[in-house]
This record gives sequence, structure tokens and C-alpha cells, in this order.
Amino acid sequence: MSLEKAYLRVVSAMVIREMSTKFGSKPGGYIWALLEPIGYILMMTLIFGAIAHAPALGTNFVLFFATGYLGYQMYHAKVMYLSSAVRANKPLLSYPNVAPIDTVTARFILQTLTTTLVSVIVFSVIFLTLQHKPEINWTRLFEAELYAGALALGVGFFNSVMFTKYAIYEQLYGILTRPMFLLCGVFFLPDSMPTPYRDVLLINPLCHVIMLFRSGFYPEYRATGLSVSYLAWCAATIFVIGLVVFTLSRKTLRNE
Repeated sequence: MSLEKAYLRVVSAMVIREMSTKFGSKPGGYIWALLEPIGYILMMTLIFGAIAHAPALGTNFVLFFATGYLGYQMYHAKVMYLSSAVRANKPLLSYPNVAPIDTVTARFILQTLTTTLVSVIVFSVIFLTLQHKPEINWTRLFEAELYAGALALGVGFFNSVMFTKYAIYEQLYGILTRPMFLLCGVFFLPDSMPTPYRDVLLINPLCHVIMLFRSGFYPEYRATGLSVSYLAWCAATIFVIGLVVFTLSRKTLRNE
């Protein structure tokens, strides 16, 4: 058997195992994966709908918050799942055919498929309630998914090593990144903020991911602060750093 086929078999088996572990053998696990984002979107719609007469973009609160929350989840759901991939699958690393990177790859594939499926279902339901369906720019959505995935992989690689070696790092990471949900543009448009706050917010590549994702649903959205080149540079840099740290720590990940 060729190395490529052996690798595909290992990763495929791990994807199936992760699916069973994460969602269980009952359909309730899959339903929760759908209900969680719906709950967040409806909650944000009710709260902000009571405060403002119209969303920051467009006329539909549900669509605005769905593009923000699901755009954020393209990164956040992956990075949280990937960061514990090696540690959660530690017993499997005793097998010579299973490498640490296989655990991350399997989780990345599963979470990407899950997030994509949830997004398709949520937006399909939202579009059924709209009189005028938006003209979707699929290129923008694909780019947002690509860059969010690269960022998540880079951070996931790095966290897999740091979570294994330093318990305090995991706690600090959770504390320091908790405000990210409030600051990356889920509830507002970063480019509409006054300077210098706008310039500070746009340092965060996740702001650009969400802006890029939203622009795929709102043709009228100019996203004046969006820089795809900056986002690509950040994604590539973080991915390479994470991959290098992960690769140099392969023996440590197996033995600790």
C-alpha cells in the first residue's frame, strides 16, 4: 500500500472516530451543533433589535448577526477543537502509523464540514424569510473560509504544543482571547468605528475575516477597512509559525 493511501486511511478512520466522539451515536449531538448558533443569533437579534431600529448593515438583524457569528465561528470553532487534538488522542500516538499531525488534520476536516453544513442550513432558513434574497459572492465566502482555516490551523498547531507542555498557558490563552468575540466585528462594523479605535481593531485579522465574509452577502458593503493582502500575510505567517513549532515538537507530543 502506498504512503498516500495509508495516510488517507488513517485520517479517514480518525475523522470517523472524532465524529463518533464529538456527536455520539445519537442524533441529538448533531442537532445541538445546529441549535447553538441559532440560539446565539436569535439572542443577539432580540437584544440589539430592542435597542436599535436597524442593523449596522442592511435591514435584517438576523442576517447581519448570522454573517458575523458564523464568520467568527469559521475560525473560533476550529481553533478550539484543534488546540486539544493531540492531547485528546494521546493513546493513539502509541501506534507507529498515527502521527500527531493526523489528529489535527482529522479534527480540521470534521470541523470544517460541520461549520459549513451548519452555515448552509442557517442561511437557507434565513433566505426563506427574506423577500429579496441577497446576491451571494461565492469567491468572497471561499476566501474568508480559506484565510480563517489557515489562521485556525496555525494557532491550533501552536496551541497543541503549548497546551501539552504548559498547563498555565491554556488558562492564560482562555483569559486573553475571551474578549475576542466582542472585538472582532460580530456585533458591529469595524470600519465604521472612529479613529484611532478603528485602526487598533483592524490589526486583528479576524476583523478582516468577518468583513470579507459579510461582503459576500452584502454587495453594497464597501468594507473600506478590509485588506485582503494584510489578511493573507497574517494567515500565512501564523500558519507557518504554528506548523514549524508543531513539527519541531513531534517527539515531545508523542512522549509527554
